[in-house]
Amino acid sequence: MKSIGEMMSEFEKKVAAAPKGKKRLTERGEMMRFFLRHLNHARANDGLAPMTMAHLGVVLEQIPTADLYYLKSVCSQAKNFSKTFWWELDPTKHEPR
Repeated sequence: MKSIGEMMSEFEKKVAAAPKGKKRLTERGEMMRFFLRHLNHARANDGLAPMTMAHLGVVLEQIPTADLYYLKSVCSQAKNFSKTFWWELDPTKHEPR
C-alpha cells in the first residue's frame, strides 16, 4: 500500500496537469453564465437574493445543451427575460389539452 506522501505527489501532478482558467470553459458553462447574468439582473430589480451557479445547475440539469440554445433565443426575444425563462421551464404549461 502506498503512503499518503506518495499519493499526494501523484495527486499534485494530476492537479498541475489539469487545465486552468479559460481552458476549462465549456459551452454549457457559458450558457449557464448567460442565463445567470440575466436572471440575477431581474432578481436584483425585484429585491431577491442572487441565484448561484449551483442552483441554476440543478434547475437546468435535465435540459440538453442544444435545448438551451432554443431557450436562450426565446428568452432573448421576450420583453421579460426572467418570466419567459421560468414559463418555458414549467412542463405543465406545455402539456397538450
